[in-house]
Amino acid sequence: MKRLLLAALLALSTLSPALAVQPDEVLKDPALESRARAISQELRCLVCQNQSIDDSNAPLARDLRILVRDRLKAGDSDDRVMEFVTDRYGDYVLLRPPFKATTLVLWIGPFAVLLLGAVGTFLFLRGRRGVAAGADTAPLSADERRRLDALLRKDD
Repeated sequence: MKRLLLAALLALSTLSPALAVQPDEVLKDPALESRARAISQELRCLVCQNQSIDDSNAPLARDLRILVRDRLKAGDSDDRVMEFVTDRYGDYVLLRPPFKATTLVLWIGPFAVLLLGAVGTFLFLRGRRGVAAGADTAPLSADERRRLDALLRKDD
């Protein structure tokens, strides 16, 4: 029974994400630590880019985690901490940047690239089909017809 329970716990531990928060970073106050973890999961690692600073082992992510915790210990609200970090690093540091003029490229860019790719593919395939169709239906001139007939008679 103990082995089964140990195996189940081991299997469940592999399902949870690997968090990079080091033991020396963890705040003694559980409420502050919970707030710090929630904020850290919203901030992008500027080195890894597709990971939150909570998941990243990069030194810059560690520095940002410590910065977040220091701001919380100083008494800042969650919104004030986020504002401080975005003032310092820009909206790109947010995993979910706000929709505004300066982040328009982040929101619309992927759709624009996809649309351009689809239009390019459509034009390329349409051009190929037009060339192939045009080659099949072009009539031979009288001179070309005579040469073709001569070649076909030569093979007989």
